[in-house]
Amino acid sequence: DRLTKATHGLMDQAKTLTKSDRHFDLGPEHSATHPALRRISSPTELDPVFEEAIFESPVGDVVAELMGCPVKFYHAKINFKFPSTDSAIVQWHQDWTHFPHTNSNLAAISLPMTPRTVENGAIAFVPGSHKNGPLSIWKDGKYVFTCEHDVDPQVLRDARRMEEYHPGLSPNSPECMDKLGVSLAHCESKCENFYDAEEVERVFYPEMEKLLLEYFPGATDALVYNHDVFDKDYEGDRKEDQDNKIPGVNAGYANLVHNDLNDNSGRVRCRELLTKNLRNFGREQHYTEKQADAKMSRRFMSINLAKPMETVRQNPFVLCAWPSFADQPYITNYRVYDDRVGETTRFTYRPNHDWYWLPEQEPTEVSMLKCYDSVTDGSVSRWSFHTACIDPTAPDDAPCRRNVVVRSYVFF
Repeated sequence: DRLTKATHGLMDQAKTLTKSDRHFDLGPEHSATHPALRRISSPTELDPVFEEAIFESPVGDVVAELMGCPVKFYHAKINFKFPSTDSAIVQWHQDWTHFPHTNSNLAAISLPMTPRTVENGAIAFVPGSHKNGPLSIWKDGKYVFTCEHDVDPQVLRDARRMEEYHPGLSPNSPECMDKLGVSLAHCESKCENFYDAEEVERVFYPEMEKLLLEYFPGATDALVYNHDVFDKDYEGDRKEDQDNKIPGVNAGYANLVHNDLNDNSGRVRCRELLTKNLRNFGREQHYTEKQADAKMSRRFMSINLAKPMETVRQNPFVLCAWPSFADQPYITNYRVYDDRVGETTRFTYRPNHDWYWLPEQEPTEVSMLKCYDSVTDGSVSRWSFHTACIDPTAPDDAPCRRNVVVRSYVFF
């Protein structure tokens, strides 16, 4: 009752307004006699009863229990769906796409103040749509807010058949990496337990460094500096321990098109590793600034290598080739840690993006993707984008992907 009374008081305030302001969003049809109030932003700043409803009710505890961690209040708003306010109709969209955050651990809590029915504009959801990942809110270069248009399926090409799409270009070649930012390699690893971080660092890291040096002509040094393990169904200890070089085991898959680095962080991360040995799980590095300058004055690349532990049946790894987005501006995401700030990148949807995958990727097949290249003259790819996806052709009981991904720098 107190919330309803306070809300009606704010609605009366809105009747006196002639245009929207920081708190009150009015539709174009708004007037004092026919108010078209669409939403009130931050009502917690306008009446203490709303703050009380959030901080002195079970809401926070319920959300914390649901998320499995402490929670922090971000903002609140009141949405109105009046029959006479056509502009209050909101088409299919995703809230996440509009949030200015790189932390995806967010939840929106909706508390109805009146009964919700189909007739009065109840909120609706598309079951299973969370599996699609973020959808584009841009169409023909224009911001459109909704994502109804972004439903066309993307064609994924089998990377093993690269020469059919690019005659003369073998997927197992450095030329493929130079042109597309993606390529394939073969590895029969002697690592027996990829959940044992120490064994991975002792056995698998040197295997990958050897592979990189043999793969790229002219390479003089390769440094594998960390790794991630992905297994949704793993029942052991998943806990991450950076101080003891234990990455943990990821239960989720990155259903988000991204690149791990950008034009700035590709160089910054390399220098952090060489001069500070910062967050390095691999061979220790103790370069002086002058030595690092000399090493980085020549070409160097950041390469991720992904190897399955068993044949991939679901949640495959997919890669976007450089030429199809080379002219696109990218969107920087900041990842703030206690000892460093990382920068990753995203981009917006284009129907002609060139995507590749390995259907039923085998344990000996290593997919390689470029996250950074210091060469900027346009002669080679700078990076590629990647994501996980849902394979709609896989059986319902197909096991989720189990794989290890290592990150590296290759120096020439």
